[in-house]
Amino acid sequence: MNRRQFLATSAAAVAVAPAAFAATAYTPGLVDAELAAGKTVFLDFKASWCSTCAAQERVINALKSANPAYERAISFVDVDWDTYKTAEITKRLNIPRRSTLVVLKGDQELGRIVAGTGQAEIKALMDTALAAATSA
Repeated sequence: MNRRQFLATSAAAVAVAPAAFAATAYTPGLVDAELAAGKTVFLDFKASWCSTCAAQERVINALKSANPAYERAISFVDVDWDTYKTAEITKRLNIPRRSTLVVLKGDQELGRIVAGTGQAEIKALMDTALAAATSA
């Protein structure tokens, strides 16, 4: 492969990569449907203007990139804080603020992080979700 081919291939891969890690946008009823189907759900309560949310997203995407099993096994759902901060799901889960990450399986909350951006803590939460998703 020559340099020009390499650069073109690399540029295409970089352009496609962010879309590969896109989570499903929340709509009312989505989480309940995913849970009823037996899925493990990773909720990300975020706002487009929130720098903490952006930092969390970078960590989550890096972890997904390093371990594709996360993307295959876990249902990632982004909840727009500006739209859903007073919604039923937000009240039911007692979400205090944007930049809150929550993992659900069945009728249980398996873990949560509020405003944390550390790779180790987010990885631990994602590993909890992965373990729940892959257990019988």
